[in-house]
This record gives sequence, C-alpha cells and structure tokens, in this order.
Amino acid sequence: MLINKLSKYPKVGGDCGGNRIGLGKYIFKCPKCGYETQPEASNFTCPRCGSLMEAILVEIPKDIKLRYRRRLGVWSYSSLLPEPKHRITLNEGGTPLIRISRGLFGKFEGLNPTGSFKDRGMAVGVSLAKAIGVSNVVVASTGNTAASVSAYGARAGLRAIVLLPSGKVARGKLVQSIIHGASIMGVEGYFDDALMEAMGMFKAGKAYSLNSINAWRLEGQKSIAYEIYEDIKVPDNVIVPVGNAGNIYAIWKGFWELMQIGLIDKIPRMIGVQAEGASPLYETWRRGSSELIEVKEPKTVASAIRIGKPVNWLKALKAVNNSNGVMVTVNDEEIMIARSKLARRGVFVEPASASTYAAYVKLIKSGVISNGELTVLVLTGHGLKDPDSVK
Repeated sequence: MLINKLSKYPKVGGDCGGNRIGLGKYIFKCPKCGYETQPEASNFTCPRCGSLMEAILVEIPKDIKLRYRRRLGVWSYSSLLPEPKHRITLNEGGTPLIRISRGLFGKFEGLNPTGSFKDRGMAVGVSLAKAIGVSNVVVASTGNTAASVSAYGARAGLRAIVLLPSGKVARGKLVQSIIHGASIMGVEGYFDDALMEAMGMFKAGKAYSLNSINAWRLEGQKSIAYEIYEDIKVPDNVIVPVGNAGNIYAIWKGFWELMQIGLIDKIPRMIGVQAEGASPLYETWRRGSSELIEVKEPKTVASAIRIGKPVNWLKALKAVNNSNGVMVTVNDEEIMIARSKLARRGVFVEPASASTYAAYVKLIKSGVISNGELTVLVLTGHGLKDPDSVK
C-alpha cells in the first residue's frame, strides 16, 4: 500500500467526523476490486488491493439547477463537493472557454490564481487539511502543484513542503514557490523519485499529502466539467494532457455526475495526450495491459507531464475506456509548433497545454475526430510558467 493510516489525523467517516468536515455525503470505492468503505480525509488507498480509492457521492442530488451565466467558480458547486466548515479560496475557477477555430475551444486554466488547473483541487484539498488540523502539507511536483500548494498553504497559514526533481522544474513555477514561502527540497532524479520521498513524509505523519493521490483534490478539479457544461453543454471530445493522470479522470467524473443528475444524456469522449518520451499511460492503453507500463526516465520539453509512473493511471483508463475515448502521443516538435499556433491566436500556454492542440491536429488528420465535432482542449497552464522554453 502507498499510504498507512496516520494516527495523528482524525479518522473521517460515518458520524465520527465525516459530517463535521463535510465528507458525510461520500463513500470510497476501489476502481480495481470494488471494495467500498466510509471516506477518510487522510487515507486514500484500498485496504484490500492497495489501489487509489474513488470518492463517490452516495446520492447525487437530482434537483440541482446550475446558474447559467453567473460568475463561475469551484465553490459555487459546493453541493457536489466536500463541505468543510471553512473554505480556503483565492477565487479559483471560472476560467474562460476561448474559441480557437470552428468547433474548437480552449478551456484556459492558465487564468487561475497561480496559473494552472491545480488551484481547483488545491482549494478543496487545503480546506480539508485545515479542517482536520494539520500544520504541514507536502507535495512532489513538476512545478504547477508546488506553486499552487505554496499559495494556498500560505493563504491557510500552513507550512507547504515541496519536493522538486532537481534541475527539471521550469523557472516560472519555482519562483512562485519561493515567493509564497514554501519549504523547497530538491530531489535527484525525476518526479516519480520526488513523489516517493513525499509519500515517505506522509506515511511517517510529518505532513499531509496534497498530491493527486488525494481524492479530495480531484473533487475540486471535476468542476472543469461543470463549467464546460455551463458554457457549451456537452462537447463531443475533451482533450486533456496526462501527467500523473488525475485530471482526465476528474473531468470525466464531473460529466458522469451531470448525467446522473439528469442534466445531460451523454459524456464526451475523453482523449488523453502524452509526450512520446513520457507515455506510460498511452503504452498501457495501447497494449491493453492490466498493469502500468512504466517509463523509467521520462523525457519531454513539456515538463508538466514529464512523469513515468502516474499514480492515477487506473482511474484515467476508466475515464478513457468508459467514454469510448483514446490515448494519443505527440512529439516535442509537434508540441512546440502547436504552442506557437495557439500564441498566434492570442493564447499563451506552457508546452504541456499545447500538447492538446498538437493531439487535435493529429486526430483530425487521422479521422479520429471530424471537423464537424465540437472539441474542447483543456489548456492546463499559462505560458509564463515556463518562459525559458520560448526560443
């Protein structure tokens, strides 16, 4: 198992805290073996098989009416989220859906408070960390998660500890962690090595994990789907960069919940894109493997998705397969060309975000996507995150 129960964190579930910190409406369910249990704030793995648990709403309310055309934001969907007593927020969410070309839109997550989609999940995760009374939070990161936890940790009065692969984090992201006062630790190797160190701190009870092993962080990220629905209802395709693989699952889950409510009658095809040099999930999907095919030394200019062992791979495959979606890879040259083309349309994104446009072009040419379909690119981070990649 990745995580052991930590005696210093109060157990959450049933009437022993679940309602007190806003988790009483959920159960945990294992996507691999089907085991169900009451939710916890600090233990996210299945006690039977060790897989990461899904946070499932026990009874999705049927009378929700989303307030179309209002100012959108993560906490405006509180009835579909954990509801801790105190919400930590920087007014995350409510990002624009920008028309790129006919039938193609970009959900520009770079306009979140710290410049990436991570802020949606961090608002929920840090709120729960504050609610259960921890002092320290920890993440391993390729940069965006570190920037986000540093800002939200500062907002909540918590010490943020960020573990970064030495020499492999974009300058713009590192600067954010520094200015927000995080404790920064360099780790030799890759993101997966940094995650191992962060998990060790979590298991030892030194800090609360806010990596995407944390099911509550993914609950915040599913609000992307709600906002897409409020802008254009249900697109045919949603293309998402895949690094640690939590976001594609979270967005699928958001649409799935909208279907359970009765607001929609279909789910868009979830299309995951990885860089050719960092494509463990693509290879796992392509080969139909029941186990993750890891990449030991991932390499790509898109540092945000330079991950060889994504912890949410099983959930991501569920999202792709259950929506009749696909996985696709693009090379670094295709990514950089795509970023330039987006920039010529006024949208400046980091390389990982541009991978979605590169994938779209590739899938249009191959006939997987037709020109008549409505497609949304999830543009996960702002271009100012990685200024040195601009030549």
